Amino acid sequence: MDLTLLEAAGLGVLQGITEFLPVSSDGHLALGQLLFDIEDGGLALNVLLHAGTLVATMLVLRERVAQTLHAGWKGLLHPAGLQRSAAGRDALVVVLATIPTGVIGLLLRDPVEWLTSSPLAVGLGFALTTVILASTYWAPTGESDELTWRTALLLGVVQGLAVLPGVSRSGFTICIALWSGVRPSRAFELSMLISLPAILGAVLLEVPEMAAAGFDPATGLFGASVAFGVGIGALWLLRGLVVRGRFPLFSLWTLPLAIATLAMAHAWPGVG
Repeated sequence: MDLTLLEAAGLGVLQGITEFLPVSSDGHLALGQLLFDIEDGGLALNVLLHAGTLVATMLVLRERVAQTLHAGWKGLLHPAGLQRSAAGRDALVVVLATIPTGVIGLLLRDPVEWLTSSPLAVGLGFALTTVILASTYWAPTGESDELTWRTALLLGVVQGLAVLPGVSRSGFTICIALWSGVRPSRAFELSMLISLPAILGAVLLEVPEMAAAGFDPATGLFGASVAFGVGIGALWLLRGLVVRGRFPLFSLWTLPLAIATLAMAHAWPGVG
């Protein structure tokens, strides 16, 4: 991979903004690479950029993350105690969601590489995200802080499917939480919590591949640092918009983006 620092910074800004806002970071990265013909590190670079936003999430939600980790560690010794505290129940949700996410992510790992280079696939992903975001306009205002185990598993399934370009992870998981009757601030929080092991696992899985492919870690880490800084701002913005009930407004961005990307696929049939 021959990526300049300026290109890495640009991708880092794009990642930091779109990782948390429900507009699909992978879709935007794929579209940027298609339009500007940037040589990238494929899934390896995308995962490293995700690592920057992973650290941003842990910083912004540090208290909740620390409580969940502590409860999960205690739960290894006394599993029955997990149900007795809010942090313990959060730990259970994270574990239940991580199982289907990991399985689906591994199954889709190879197809994602070539789907990322297809405008048609990216455009369809943006279209699906638009429908999901718009649907939350009719979601009832919930008051619950808890999820059922079935909903936790469903969150894990859609989070796994969000490796597809154009499909927003936060869009799908927050949407399901809202429709499940969870209050908006908790929907945001749970969506971010279940993303942590999934992103960490993906980063660790890609480390050997990056080394074997001659991936330049310095350039990638620079992009990840940019993604970290921008991601912190995006997290605070998203939390505020979800709490104020303005989550569906993001569909006003993804709809024209879906139309434009599908038009690109029609105009450039040889691409992807």
